[in-house]
Amino acid sequence: MKTQRKYAGTERYPVIAWQRTGSGPAFVLLHGFPENGDLWSGIVPALAPHFTLIIPDLPGAGESTYAGPHLTMEDMAAQVAEILRLEEIPEAVIAGHSMGGYTAMAFADRYPGKVTGLALVHSGAHADDEQKKETRSKSIALLRKGGKDAFVRQMIPGLFSAGYRAAHPGVVARQTERGLQLDAGAMIAFYEAMMSRPDRTEVLRRAAFPVQWIIGREDTTTPAAQALQQAAMPDVSFIALYEDCGHMSMFEQPAQLAGDLLEFGRYGNNR
Repeated sequence: MKTQRKYAGTERYPVIAWQRTGSGPAFVLLHGFPENGDLWSGIVPALAPHFTLIIPDLPGAGESTYAGPHLTMEDMAAQVAEILRLEEIPEAVIAGHSMGGYTAMAFADRYPGKVTGLALVHSGAHADDEQKKETRSKSIALLRKGGKDAFVRQMIPGLFSAGYRAAHPGVVARQTERGLQLDAGAMIAFYEAMMSRPDRTEVLRRAAFPVQWIIGREDTTTPAAQALQQAAMPDVSFIALYEDCGHMSMFEQPAQLAGDLLEFGRYGNNR
């Protein structure tokens, strides 16, 4: 199916870029950090025959820009809402990977009537605890001192399970190179946005839509125990626990992820 690359812009967000492909009910895919919308390229072929896919580059990533200086999850959620307005899409299933999941949570908090399903792919609703904030603060300090390359080369391999890292060093290397393309200023803005996000577990408890959980047994960024605890909060949860998988199931177990998203998307759009 043909993929359309689309653009819009505002004073604060001079370029808002997204991809549209497929046909059928709407399904939004939000990337994590330090990625862009191309993160989902391996999943798109399985979903496009069934859904109209909207795949943004979040502000500061890929081809999307922002005027700064600060960025919040609410800002990114508002840009997703603007894309849906421009596409004349009143509601959609929203899937978010990691930081994209935090954005999806902000979207569901602010625009609950636009959400027919929420898929959290290695993500969750909790705010950063103090230890996580301290770790992010140290990373920000390193980025401000010009240590972007060292930061990315240390961080990206840790997103994958040990077994996958050993078996697929080329994939890990390619993702590391992709991460290096992101501007250090955008990295800092994203980390600050993640540090300042509020706890949104109450959004899960009051959700009038189903919530999907994609959980990697070996995920050290979003630990399985933490995700499973949150999965008990919504009235309707779809839980998929992936063995031998870290934080990057779109590479580590793409067929399983595509199948689970397809099943959930059908459920969310046919209630």
